[in-house]
Amino acid sequence: MYFNKSFIVFMILAALIFLAVLELSQNTLWGFAAAALVFAGFILLHGRFLHDKSLLIRLGSWLCFFTALFAVLKLTAPPELRLPAVNAKKPEKTAVLTLKDGQIRGVYNADKSVEVFAGIPYAKPPVDELRWREPQPVESWSGVLECDRFAPKSMQAKGSPLLDSLAHIVVYNDYKLSLSDNYLEARSEDSLYLNVWKPASEVRNAPVLVYIHGGSLTGGQSSYYAYNGEAFAKRGIVFVTIDYRVGIFGYLALEALANESPNGTTGNYGLLDQIQALRWVHENISAFGGDSENITIAGESAGASSVNAICCSPLAKGLFKRAIAESSGITAKVPYHTFRSYDKALETGAEIMKKLGCETLDELRSVSAEKLLQYHELNSAMTVDGYAITEQPYLTYLRGANNEQALLHGFNTHEADVFVATQRVTSESYIEKLRPILGDLAEEGARLFPAAERDKAYTYFIDAGGNAKGSFNRLYSAAWFTYSHYCWSRLLTAQHKPVYEYWFNKDNGSLGSIHSGEMPYAYGNLPNDPRNYDGSDHALSELMMSYWINFIKYGDPNGEGLPVWNDFSVDPTSVYEFGASTGHTTDPFFKLYELIDRYQDAKEKELESHE
Repeated sequence: MYFNKSFIVFMILAALIFLAVLELSQNTLWGFAAAALVFAGFILLHGRFLHDKSLLIRLGSWLCFFTALFAVLKLTAPPELRLPAVNAKKPEKTAVLTLKDGQIRGVYNADKSVEVFAGIPYAKPPVDELRWREPQPVESWSGVLECDRFAPKSMQAKGSPLLDSLAHIVVYNDYKLSLSDNYLEARSEDSLYLNVWKPASEVRNAPVLVYIHGGSLTGGQSSYYAYNGEAFAKRGIVFVTIDYRVGIFGYLALEALANESPNGTTGNYGLLDQIQALRWVHENISAFGGDSENITIAGESAGASSVNAICCSPLAKGLFKRAIAESSGITAKVPYHTFRSYDKALETGAEIMKKLGCETLDELRSVSAEKLLQYHELNSAMTVDGYAITEQPYLTYLRGANNEQALLHGFNTHEADVFVATQRVTSESYIEKLRPILGDLAEEGARLFPAAERDKAYTYFIDAGGNAKGSFNRLYSAAWFTYSHYCWSRLLTAQHKPVYEYWFNKDNGSLGSIHSGEMPYAYGNLPNDPRNYDGSDHALSELMMSYWINFIKYGDPNGEGLPVWNDFSVDPTSVYEFGASTGHTTDPFFKLYELIDRYQDAKEKELESHE
């Protein structure tokens, strides 16, 4: 048997690389076994028969070898599975609960301090003839529904496990080698389900939090670790997370759909799902020991924009008391994202209908979900449909017709950094790059924040860089995320309602203060990972949880033993900082808001002139 040294070295390196790809792609254990057989077989075949054959035969053998590896990668890809409600092989089951529409049974967490009920239906499956219709009340079921697994997340782009793993290496800095995570979370159009965490002890009239996940209105799921409800349930809160339709399934708008709707609505199906879930919670939460008259809604990113929309919707009146919104809102006169004009929504819908070659709604409803997913990014915004949202949100606040009685909300330092990572910004291109968010006022914005490099702690190899990238990131963070919170604070303060605004500025070894970085702190889900989090992080998490829980209970984050967090009305230039130090400090973007106000006024007039 003949073996060339360079051939053996190459095959060893190739095997190591391929095994790494299998691991990062979360392929099943069968993939590793099959890959070992392919490599071993080809090495033996090459040593016995191929080393002295013609060039054509050798090229053919190499082609077969790489084809076999490709087949291994595809055929052993991770399956889609429903995730367990708790991390235990055989969790103990709870007693049976009786709801309005049937009976359910959940599972206990590890120390039996919390009962978890996952995958509870709150509406009929929005499939077939119910695709792109308002959510319908759930049908009653017989027997006991076992709620020990999360339902599939709403239909959305599948995503790449390889890219996700690389993100955990480069951005999260928390990747762990494992052969037990070789699966993906299941997806389905049948996704209108919610999850409840409740204290295991007998409770009555406990405060309730309903959490709405983010994901740009095109993705996300209710089962994400950062807002797992166990920590809050241990502290007396009944915690609810929901799934809702996203992307083209949740936000497609068509005149034909509006015409067939009894309410004349289109374009806000995901928002209507959220309101239906909130209605279900209001009617059923007492079975879990929750107080239907003490419900707070919360969300981050697109979930925060959704919270803002629910605060504006006449359909949600009386269904909740207070709101928590993290890193987004739609209170600007012309929101930068997650909101679009009705005309634009209809225009986009008509374009999709044309591209799909559909002339009727029946034809459109017969298109496969996977094919529709090609257009998910074109449907990442709510709109004024005249039913769920009746006018530009800020106008609802000016009329005093919004629903929330108190607000806790805020933003992070590096909100936009990852979103604009691929853009290179230098001092020469800086002003032009600012025009999409400041228009003719871009020069003034550049003077307020002169060109500067990125923060080294928030520099990733995927970032295109440039000597003005740091300032560019800050201005985009302010426009896309923090400005809406400032607007919201002003509008609610004018109604003499309490507002508590924060600024999350904590560095750590993982996400730090980028978009979504505050979530595991606020909801008590910091990983036990000394590489990324130390005692100061866990202390900050305890502080934030205390504030959040007090707000959920009483509408005021303050409490015994806590530093005072002032209402926004005390000093509109101030925010409460959660970082290496905590306490009131000047809003880092306050000087920019006046400039964005002027840009928004001009933008609104421009849009009105085109109508």
